Amino acid sequence: MSALFWGRGASGLRWALWPTGRPGLLTEEGSLGGVWGCRRTSSASPCEQDRRKDWGHAKLLEVLEARVRQLQADRVLEMLAKQVDVARLPEAGGSQPPRKAQAGAEAAPGLSGRWARKLDKEKRMMQKRKQQLEARLQQRAERRAREQQLRVEPRLLSGQLAERLQQCGPSAPGSPWEEQLAGLLQEAPRRLHCEDQGSADRVSRAQCEGQQQRLLAFLQCCVLADQLALAHHVLVTQHGKARQQRALTLPMYNTVLLGWARKGSFKELVYVFFMLKDAGLSPDLLSYAAALQCMGRLGQDASTIQRCLKQMAEDGLQLQELFTSVVLSKEDQAALLSAVRKAEPTFSPPQPPLPSSQVNTSPLLREIYNKEHPTSYPRQHLTLKTLKGLFQQQLSVEMATTVTVDSVEKAPLLTKEVLQARKTLQGLRARWEAELCQVLRETKASEAHTAREGRPSLFPYLCLLSEGEFAGLLLQTLQALPPQGESLLSLAQQLGLRIFNRHVVQRKRLSDEVWALERRYFKYLGLLASDSRVAVSRLPRQHWEALGVPEAPHEQPWPLPVVVQLGKQLAEVLVQTVKMPGHLAECQGSCKLIPVLYHVYSFRSFRQIGILKPHPAFMQLLATAAERTMTFEAAEVPMLCPPLPWTSPHSGAFLLSPTKLMRSMEGTTQHQRLLEACPPAQLHGVLDALTQLGNCAWRVNGRVLDLVLKLFTAKGCPRLGVPAPPSEAPRPPQGRLPRNAPPERKAELRRELARCLKVAREMHSLRTDALYRLSLAQYLRHRVFWLPHNMDFRGRTYPCPPHFNHLGSDLARALLEFAQGRPLGSHGLDWLKVHLVNLTGLKKRESLQARLAFADEVMKDILDSADRPLTGRKWWMEADEPWQALACCMEIAQAVRARDPAAHISHFPVHQDGSCNGLQHYAALGRDSVGAASVNLVPSDLPQDVYSGVATQVEVFRRQDAKRGVQVARVLEGFINRKVVKQTVMTVVYGVTRYGGRLQIEKRLRELSDFPQEFVWEASHYLVRQVFNSLQEMFSGTRAIQRWLAESARLIARTGSAVEWVTPLGIPVIQPYHQDAKVLINGGIQSLTFSNSGDTSQKPNVLKQKNGFPPNFIHSLDSSHMMLTALHCYRKGLTFVSVHDCFWTHAADVAIMNQVCREQFVRLHSQPILHDLSRFLVERFCSGPRSKKVRVARLLDMLLSVPKTGAFNLEQVKHSTYFFS
Repeated sequence: MSALFWGRGASGLRWALWPTGRPGLLTEEGSLGGVWGCRRTSSASPCEQDRRKDWGHAKLLEVLEARVRQLQADRVLEMLAKQVDVARLPEAGGSQPPRKAQAGAEAAPGLSGRWARKLDKEKRMMQKRKQQLEARLQQRAERRAREQQLRVEPRLLSGQLAERLQQCGPSAPGSPWEEQLAGLLQEAPRRLHCEDQGSADRVSRAQCEGQQQRLLAFLQCCVLADQLALAHHVLVTQHGKARQQRALTLPMYNTVLLGWARKGSFKELVYVFFMLKDAGLSPDLLSYAAALQCMGRLGQDASTIQRCLKQMAEDGLQLQELFTSVVLSKEDQAALLSAVRKAEPTFSPPQPPLPSSQVNTSPLLREIYNKEHPTSYPRQHLTLKTLKGLFQQQLSVEMATTVTVDSVEKAPLLTKEVLQARKTLQGLRARWEAELCQVLRETKASEAHTAREGRPSLFPYLCLLSEGEFAGLLLQTLQALPPQGESLLSLAQQLGLRIFNRHVVQRKRLSDEVWALERRYFKYLGLLASDSRVAVSRLPRQHWEALGVPEAPHEQPWPLPVVVQLGKQLAEVLVQTVKMPGHLAECQGSCKLIPVLYHVYSFRSFRQIGILKPHPAFMQLLATAAERTMTFEAAEVPMLCPPLPWTSPHSGAFLLSPTKLMRSMEGTTQHQRLLEACPPAQLHGVLDALTQLGNCAWRVNGRVLDLVLKLFTAKGCPRLGVPAPPSEAPRPPQGRLPRNAPPERKAELRRELARCLKVAREMHSLRTDALYRLSLAQYLRHRVFWLPHNMDFRGRTYPCPPHFNHLGSDLARALLEFAQGRPLGSHGLDWLKVHLVNLTGLKKRESLQARLAFADEVMKDILDSADRPLTGRKWWMEADEPWQALACCMEIAQAVRARDPAAHISHFPVHQDGSCNGLQHYAALGRDSVGAASVNLVPSDLPQDVYSGVATQVEVFRRQDAKRGVQVARVLEGFINRKVVKQTVMTVVYGVTRYGGRLQIEKRLRELSDFPQEFVWEASHYLVRQVFNSLQEMFSGTRAIQRWLAESARLIARTGSAVEWVTPLGIPVIQPYHQDAKVLINGGIQSLTFSNSGDTSQKPNVLKQKNGFPPNFIHSLDSSHMMLTALHCYRKGLTFVSVHDCFWTHAADVAIMNQVCREQFVRLHSQPILHDLSRFLVERFCSGPRSKKVRVARLLDMLLSVPKTGAFNLEQVKHSTYFFS
């Protein structure tokens, strides 16, 4: 190599060696990858970049040193060669002297010049820096390796405990762990765990409680996911920091204790006891149960166990309570019993009290649970073999967690375009599933790293299901997204809840619970099957409990922040992973991948929310493929076998899917705590009523379904409640406005565009709702199914499946009929006719005889509607409830054409509605004679219409004001009618304010085309005032009770408590209205902030507590009346279901149901309801140390001033024909 190249210097060499790989990495061949990587791609911190630079300089110096040695060697060889040539020159006539050549050879090693000496000096300096850097990196790697190891031994803040812990080292003689445990149990708490928080505000306490809930849920989930060592590590890390230790609670230590006990790890269990004592806590029953069962599994000697039992007794804990008060699995109980019997061989665990010994003592339920007058309860119409087969089908559905249903949308022609779209979707989903699994594995690794640093993370939750199951759930979510998108918060919550439900089902499936459930359920069917007999006829709950199999501990729900955080993490994985080729969006697009989901922001109700919106091209691909299947969660579909009877607040309804007895806002725990604190017998009436409602078997009315599908697959019929397809949505104006268009025209166009978009969204929502309902109806067309029920916090009952039930619209109700038929009997046909007239709404003010006569008059129209519903005179379409009227026409036609109408087997449900039921309860509470007559509590020849009565009273006031010259009173002449005031009268009883009532009346006035619109505002103000005055005149007792309830609630809320009461059937109620506590979940594509306003640790919302108490209390009374009616109808062998204050049964049994309904209403209101309420509220809110406060004194005065009642005789209700009609 020539000296000329080397003469370019270090600068030339630097450019010659410029790297081509990534900075700081070696290529596969082992050459230097480079140290000057492109700066804009570097994400390293400044310190990291400095380390890389130093390391790179050291490497460069090594290369330069080698290169210098190579060049020097080449130069020496070159000079030697020249010397040889010069030596030969004399012989050849050369002229160079030999001395000069030798001098050149001697000077060869120094040819590198001054820069080389400088380079040598810099090399030595950089070599030293390199060694220092290597030492630092080695220390850092060792520290990180130590951090990655899961900590087992705790760091104790108490010096004395820490010294005792050191005595348990490997060199300690004997078995120190047993001695240490015995000593720890005797150790008294050295400090209070919780400092005085009197000065702390509610917000801080709520935030602390939220953090505690998340940490406890993390530890519990680690135990469930077989990550006990990780849970212990996090607990040790949190315990080792004084500030974090103050937030640790006894259930957290117990969770890890129980985990080590199940594994038989005594050493780790003692470590947790050290931490428990170091935190200033005392062991409770569960702590001792964990220690004892660990000893039982390890076969510890009797002396150690005896010392543990002795200390437990000294702590005031009874041995029997370990088996009665602590919820443990059968394996845990067996290990516990083994340990106890080592110390006390004669010990026998107490037997749980027999269900039969726990009897509800409510006077309202005395007849239901009276053993002296046993009764024979009705059975299902199916055989034992059939019911067993249905159980297996339902079990398969719930174990699969989802149900796939064919859509009723019109099937497209299988064109080349459709087939290509389906093939494209199939390929995309396969690729997405693989990519989602990979990203989920990476996410899980990242969350595991966070947990190993000692912080709670989502890692254990991501271990509960496989990556494939998570990916399938995410793709199912993507498929169901609407075109306008869905809020990230809502989507995250849905995802988190679905994961929890699937986890619960999977746990039951992997344990022996399914096998035990099958055996118990088959025995239970002996009570329900039509061809079996039991020795003693009991209620379903009683029979289930009598089977004697203990229930497994239920799964605690995750805190709402955990649910949302987990769902948000998975939603972000979906957004970042799922992509599609760009050419699917544009014909000329490239193959570059584009996101399928976009995260955008939108304003809804003046709030900015994040929305996940699917790409229009993806929605178009789905529309083109027109796949005819939909996927539902198993708990969203009616059951294929009778539901499990409700036996506790967390056991009943579906076979495996978790279901709440009391539905509430997610994140609230107050309702569940109240229910669990109730004596079991107190809830028996409620549990039995819900079980009875769920045991009603249903089937689909196929003739009505066929007609609805015919309209649905065409263009819909909005007038009949069949939504139109999106193609019928209004189109926005085409074309663009010219640039010089006036601002008014632009604003008008914007309003029109907004209107079209709003209408299109509403149509899509209605169409989707109808699609779900009709697809499920088609799926269940030839099946018998059941609708399990639960209740809200007031006791009102609802079917659990949301999409297809009898609580829906007119169309939804018309699709359902009883699976078990009953002969019409002598009066059944008449009740069908009366029911049909009620559905038309044409004879509301007429007697039952007049309605029956009217039905006979229009019999030709009835038969024509039944025979030619879409081509005949279409009389049924003019009814208030057209689809139910059509179904009734078909039933009447079959009955009148039967050889013997009385023998006709009818499956049709006949309804009886309460007459303004809320006011009926108010009038009965106050014994208000005038109000009772207005709402049909008093017998009369014709039904009384309270709405018409109020309109008449308002008209009287209007005439008086018109005579006095009030202008608005004159304007309203001729416009006051029943329709204008009905909604306000109906909702006043449920707490509507004057402001809300004015808006209702304003809407009605705007519907009157001939009313002068300039007076709408003034007239609505005037009318709402007169409506309230009229109600005061007609229902004076009602208004007095309403004011007393509202003012009592206001004063209770002012004392800092939420309003509570107990319904006549024993349901504990607490109003979930509190000041919002903001919960923040940071990070990701969006930080989520949501309100959690449903827990008792937060300050009550005074206004909502005040306005909510009167209607909620009345709702709790109407639910009690309905449940009493349900239980007594069941006792009499009737089929009974309800929609709040609308009761359903077979036509042949309407008279019996009416009698029961009236008797139970009288029995309910014969109780001193208001005085019992006053007594409860005084005891709950005015007793104890705070009774001396001024606010409490005012509250006490209010609670004791119970409104006086009138002279109305409740017995008249039993003879009122139109009370329910």
